[in-house]
Amino acid sequence: MRRIKPIYILTAALLFFSSLNAGLAEAAAKARVLEYDVVVAGGGIGGVAAAIQAARLGVSVLVAEPSGWIGGQATAAGVSTMDDMSRQRSGVYLEFVSRLKNYYDLRGKSMGTCYWDSRSVAFEPSIGQQVLYEMLDDAKKTGKKPLDVSLGSFVSKVERDKNRVTGVTVTDGGGKSRDVKCRVLIDATEYGDVLPLAGAGYRAGNSATPFIKPDAMIQDITWTAVIRRYPGGVPQHLRAIAPLPGYEEARRNYESYVASGGYPFRGNYPVPLPVDFVSHNAYRGLPNSSTPWNYDGRPENWKYISKTVVNWGNDYPGRGGWENGRTGLPVEYLENKALRARVEKEAFIKTLHFIYYIQNELGEDWSVTDDEYDAAELPEAAQGLPLEWQDIAKRMPPIPYVRESRRVLSEYTLTSEELLRNSLSYRDGQTRHEFEDAIAIGGYILDLHGADKDSDLEWDMGERAVSSAHNRPRGPFQVPLRILIPKDTDGLIAAEKNLSMTRLSAGAIRLQPICMMVGQAAGALAALAARSELAPRDVPPVKVQRALLDAGVVLSLCKYSDVPPEHPFFNAVQLFNLYGVMEPLSPPHAPSYNISDLDDPVLAMAVIRGADKGVFGVDEFITQEDMVAVLTKAKAVAGIKKGETPTLTDKPDRFITRGVFARALVSAFGLKAASTPARRPFSVPDGHPSEAAVKILDSKEILNLYKNSGDFHPGRPVTRGEVAEMLMRAMTAD
Repeated sequence: MRRIKPIYILTAALLFFSSLNAGLAEAAAKARVLEYDVVVAGGGIGGVAAAIQAARLGVSVLVAEPSGWIGGQATAAGVSTMDDMSRQRSGVYLEFVSRLKNYYDLRGKSMGTCYWDSRSVAFEPSIGQQVLYEMLDDAKKTGKKPLDVSLGSFVSKVERDKNRVTGVTVTDGGGKSRDVKCRVLIDATEYGDVLPLAGAGYRAGNSATPFIKPDAMIQDITWTAVIRRYPGGVPQHLRAIAPLPGYEEARRNYESYVASGGYPFRGNYPVPLPVDFVSHNAYRGLPNSSTPWNYDGRPENWKYISKTVVNWGNDYPGRGGWENGRTGLPVEYLENKALRARVEKEAFIKTLHFIYYIQNELGEDWSVTDDEYDAAELPEAAQGLPLEWQDIAKRMPPIPYVRESRRVLSEYTLTSEELLRNSLSYRDGQTRHEFEDAIAIGGYILDLHGADKDSDLEWDMGERAVSSAHNRPRGPFQVPLRILIPKDTDGLIAAEKNLSMTRLSAGAIRLQPICMMVGQAAGALAALAARSELAPRDVPPVKVQRALLDAGVVLSLCKYSDVPPEHPFFNAVQLFNLYGVMEPLSPPHAPSYNISDLDDPVLAMAVIRGADKGVFGVDEFITQEDMVAVLTKAKAVAGIKKGETPTLTDKPDRFITRGVFARALVSAFGLKAASTPARRPFSVPDGHPSEAAVKILDSKEILNLYKNSGDFHPGRPVTRGEVAEMLMRAMTAD
């Protein structure tokens, strides 16, 4: 597979979407108003995942992305070193990483080039964007309705009927607008810009609507750069010849991070500063498709790394803070577009100072790479730069890395204390603390870049500066569906970093992998809401979870030795774990560990002993007592009030047959035969007590687990795994 130069990819994409926009405009002129089932505001890593999942579920989707790139923080902002400390990869994120790995494997290159560790995941932003386009294209081909991406456009207005979103106005860079009707709107913007437009309540910093405090503080932003070594010397047009105003202050800052006589990284944390330039490059090292050479993140290879990301000492405002000793940025950055533009220009220039520093102070033949970003025009943040800096500026990422946004107000707010408790599920002798409505799994520390003092945090949520250490997750954690749903607005779903969570929780959930998986969940919820014509809050969480499980998403924190991921009942057992429908024979009891240290010897020994896995008892038979208990719990989870659950007889410990369970399931759930007859009905002897129940269940595809065996065999004992699978299908049936 020949590598396509990013400039050609971008040009082709721009031409395609330019014609798309022209087509949209023509359609709008004819039909006055465009209609989509789902509109996704923001084509970042979460927005793209939402669009892919929604399209795969058969609804029409429009993505409005303000920049000329898709992929947000992972591509457009240049943070293409994946922050997945616990390596929780499933769903579209696993697909994304797998496609990237295939690309680099074909070229004999490693993706394990960052964080001083060969087990890491890194990729070039342009290749990440290329893969996302491929995934969008595949989703468009498999779906039956349009999946359109409109670059250079944003949601400028939200239409409501009472408290329900009914449509949006999409405006392009030239100020031209068009109205779009939709059933569901997803805010996947980098700043949470759609929340106020939709009239939804939200938090910003440690304040909340209607009393937003413009001087409350949020985290630093970073305008990254992707730089590379030029063995023959930096080309003249990419040389930083003259320093920009403010360089002296920036130089002193950078000298404290990276210096010619700096320390080589030795695996010690916190990292002794300043580091040498080789160690700096190994921190965010990227593969380099422009060279035939390969390297990875092992120490002996650091000196060979020839492409990296500048994302360390260039946080803005960084150590110096904003004003009066306060670190981070004011909430006004989110609320005031003029201040936002000023801040981002200063962040842009701060990174340009580093380009000058490495060339003129460190004497290194490195500059911005010429094979990633190459804008036809100067970005807004670079307007007014001296002529000699403009070629460098055009090769900077098109957007900044924004760590903190507005966060929707929901009926429930996820706190760091609850995140910790959730991460302790099945650890240190504890059992289940899983979120029943879990829709994604992540793993990261509570990481705030600035604005981390007591005065910056949410005291009303029980959080202080010490909470960052005290409430640090001890393992992977889940994201619950309820934090995507606004408290007071229907037809709106939050994604990306815009969820109902505290600032500290957001510090662990803002990273690329979890944003992508949460985006996938948002897309599933939006599609199901649109298809059923329900408000997102009225879609049963179990149906969203079933869609995600079918899409290969792992939702439960519990692992069983007898139900590995390839087991046919793996998804059903996960669902049972979340809701506690059936208790395992033996739960796992792994030790807690430092989530940033996967080499923890205590954890490693527990894995060797198998203590990280329990036993579900998937092939064990169930008794009548078990059957009554699981049917009662399953009905409650599915919200089913009709039907009649069987009562215990005088032999509660008697094993139950498949036929008996089939009759009990039909009765308990009040099931009726589907209008469409079964394609391949199971045979049951005429007059058998289970004949009618089997036909009903078969018509609803609840018995599909038996299709490989060829028949139902109603007289055989039913196993725990079979019960889990049948109940999952019954709980999520239309």
